[in-house]
Amino acid sequence: MTAVFAALFIALYVGHQVGDHWIQQHEEVRDKGKPGWVGRRACALHVTTLTLTKVIAVTSVTLSLTLHLNLWAVGIALLVDAISHYWVDRRTTLEALAGKVRKGEFYALGDGMTAPCGTGAYALDQSWHHAWILIAALIASIGGAA
Repeated sequence: MTAVFAALFIALYVGHQVGDHWIQQHEEVRDKGKPGWVGRRACALHVTTLTLTKVIAVTSVTLSLTLHLNLWAVGIALLVDAISHYWVDRRTTLEALAGKVRKGEFYALGDGMTAPCGTGAYALDQSWHHAWILIAALIASIGGAA
């Protein structure tokens, strides 16, 4: 199970990096934090393509290493990861959370309003995603064996 967890964490992490930075479209970055359906739609599109990228990464690793996975556990893991990603990528949620845990000043470092790269908002965003990738890898490892 340890090897399965490690392989899945790496696959999910790489899938995240590719999906969040290479696959995500500029319009999604620009709009996903907007209020109303424009923001919801942009964020949902981003999370959909991000999750598909993670599916490709997990499938590639699973087939290459001949891992035996519990597909229900993998599906639940991807769903949990997708929900957590959507929640924080709506931006107002991350900003509110940062304020509640006394990270509001850090969140505000740099210009995070359009593309939060290299800012406090970006650092908090990515660390949130990485924590949930860890949780997803643990969930997906349930019932798996190398």
